[in-house]
Order: sequence, then structure tokens, then C-alpha cells
Amino acid sequence: MNTQDLEKKFQDRIDAGEKIEPKDWMPEKYRKTHIRQISQHAHSEIVGMLPEGNWISRAPSLRRKVALLAKVQDEGGHGLYLYSAAETLGISRDELFNQLHTGKAKYSSIFNYPALTWADIGAIGWLVDGAAIINQVMLTRTSFGPYARAMVRICKEESFHQRQGYEILLTLCNGTEVQKAMAQDALNRWWWPSLMMFGPRDEESPNTAQSVKWKIKRKTNDELRQQFVDNTIPQAEILGITVPDPDLKWNEERGHYDFGAIDWSEFWNVVKGNGPCNKERLAARNAAWDNGAWVREAALAHSEKQAKREELKQAI
Repeated sequence: MNTQDLEKKFQDRIDAGEKIEPKDWMPEKYRKTHIRQISQHAHSEIVGMLPEGNWISRAPSLRRKVALLAKVQDEGGHGLYLYSAAETLGISRDELFNQLHTGKAKYSSIFNYPALTWADIGAIGWLVDGAAIINQVMLTRTSFGPYARAMVRICKEESFHQRQGYEILLTLCNGTEVQKAMAQDALNRWWWPSLMMFGPRDEESPNTAQSVKWKIKRKTNDELRQQFVDNTIPQAEILGITVPDPDLKWNEERGHYDFGAIDWSEFWNVVKGNGPCNKERLAARNAAWDNGAWVREAALAHSEKQAKREELKQAI
């Protein structure tokens, strides 16, 4: 069977809603697209641990500390699931980490912004994890089996994270005027970067059309962004804080909220490595990798020792 026939058969399976598994034939571009997308997702999970991990020791109560610890631990687990899914496509985890640590691979631009106050931890949960859920629920039905299956558990845990963040902000908004002002300030700083999380406009996203055809994505960047805005505005109204967009208004005819123009120059500047925390985040990840070398070496030595013991048992 020639390549053209294989591609047609592959697309027929996609159109029929079948899942593609690692040992199935797939176009090389499909494989590379998934490696890029899954690895970026995995990198985002472990880099996303950094701004929140910085607040564990400063959480305002033991209850908040325990909840934040659990959330950061969940994110580490998400990275593990996703790296494992990427490895089924024939790339090693060491290579994936090398791409992250050298700056070759990207992660979500949102994590290059600082978490300045405790309210930021609430905003990250409410907005950032809320945006992630909208992206990721769609991915539970993506065409690549290992990715889709990993996303089922991840989405359940992200839903908890989103509610946790919203509850932090609700508590602040029902507190003193200073606490409510802190929540408003966090919303002001995280709103626009959260909208950018969905990626560039459809006309500037070269991969979107193909990803939709292959059912890697079920909706476009702009469709997901609109869904996020529509979901989030009523929640902000309950909190009693204002989204920092003077152009925001309900459009009765469209049945959606209209919102203002995004500063895409800021988005691309952050993507290119010039955001507030890009260098800090990469330095932290590289330091963690270097400082953890002895753990990896010890684990490998232990594994080799266990294998030798097993060989001796078999020989006796």
C-alpha cells in the first residue's frame, strides 16, 4: 500500500471516530504534531508548579497550605502522564527535558508571569486552570489514544483546582475592602494573559486547520477563547469584581460576549522569551535537573542491582 492510500485509510479512521494507537501507522506530521503538543502540555504542567510552589510556605492557613501542596503534587503527576504519552511516539524523556531546558520547546506563556500576592494563587486556579479545562475537556476526545486517556484524569483534577482557586477569591471578595482590592488587582493582571493561553488568532495559527482535520483539536483557538469569556464573566459578577475590559458587553444577536482587542505583541514577546519570568523559570528548571542528578543516578543503580538479583535467582 502506497503512502497516499495509507493516508486515506488513516483519515477514514479519524473521520469514523477511531482512536489512533502508538503502533498504528500514522503520517509523520501527525506524530510530530502530537510530540510538540503533548510535550508543551507536559512542560506547562511542571513549569506551572513554580509560581504556586513559591506560595506553599506563605499560605495564610494550614488548610490552604495542604490544598496548595495537593495541587502542586497533582501538576507533577500530570506532567508524568503526559511525558509517558509522548514517549509512546518514539521520543525519549531525556530528549523532551533537553528541549525544555535549552529553550527549544515551549510551554504555556501564562507561567512567565509572577504570582505577586495570595490572590494570584486564586486567580491562577480560577482563570488559568479554568482556561486549561476548556482546552483539555476537548482533548479527552482527541484522536490519539494515549493522550485522550491521560486527559480524563487530568481534567477531573483540573476541575478541582479551578474550584479551589475560585473559592480563594470568593473568600477574599467577602472579606475586607483591602482583601477585595487584592482580588481585583489579581484579576486585572491575569485576565489578558489568560485569554492569550488559547494561542494566536485562528488566521495566525498555521497548525489549527490540520489539527481540526485530524481531530487533534475539536475547536479552534478563537472558539475556545470565546467559550472561556462566556463562562467566566458570570463568575466574575458573582465575585463582585470587574473584568478589565471597557469593550466587554453582551451581544444579544450573537449570543456571546464581545470583548476587546488582545495585545498580541505582548503574547509574542513572551513566547520569544522576553516575558517577566522566562529566564527565572528556565533557570529554576535547569537547577532542579542538575540538583536531582544524584537521585536519577541512585534510581538507575538500584534498578540495575535489582535486575542482577533477579538474574541470580533465575540461574539458581
